[in-house]
Amino acid sequence: MSVSLAFAKAERLFSQVTTTDGWRTFQITTRVEVLKSSGTTRVWVPAALISETPIQKTLTNTFNCESGTAKMVESKSDALGIIAAEFPAGVRPILTVTSRIATKDCAIDLTARGTAPKESRAELEHFLRPTKLLPTDGIVKATASEITKGAKTDVEKARATYEWIVDNTFRNPKTRGCGIGDIRFMLESGDLGGKCADLNALYVGLARAAGLPARRLWHPRCQVPNGIQEPRCFVRERDESAALPR
Repeated sequence: MSVSLAFAKAERLFSQVTTTDGWRTFQITTRVEVLKSSGTTRVWVPAALISETPIQKTLTNTFNCESGTAKMVESKSDALGIIAAEFPAGVRPILTVTSRIATKDCAIDLTARGTAPKESRAELEHFLRPTKLLPTDGIVKATASEITKGAKTDVEKARATYEWIVDNTFRNPKTRGCGIGDIRFMLESGDLGGKCADLNALYVGLARAAGLPARRLWHPRCQVPNGIQEPRCFVRERDESAALPR
């Protein structure tokens, strides 16, 4: 399979349109071609966020799927969209997804009370729930309780968890792809190496187990010299007063 992420006009990574309030517009194109297909082929490509945030607005998500069929599958509770494509046997499977987004820089003083609109209780509970690969009981809960012991505020718990991740985990270049993100296995085996999907998942799972609503988001890194780059993920934590990006 061949995958690339390219910016329109790669020689100018930053948008030519910057508004007076700091918003910049980017166009990002992801092209996936399965080089050795066999039988029916399915491809899934993430789209830009389907809801607005204080620092990002999605203008359009479009896709091209010659010789196959494709549709946008949305999870509104997670603000996520996936382009799901299917190709019959005997064709050349190529899916191209183009997203136009506006984004701006963000800086938050974690020592000050947040002024962002409060999230609803239901939204916060959604980002506290356990999942198959992000359990919040057993060894995950025990580890989170030990890490945050003595921390009194959400920010103190978030900082303690972050520092623990920095001190105890490492990037393993031999990990396939971006990793699986099976945090129970990581903690039980004591193997705390991996790539972005593993290390971010571990932080999110520990944060949720400590009572901190948290999620993972994937994003392209824009400042690259050749216009080609892999996606990367980062953690966003939430409390009732402000979003705390990591």
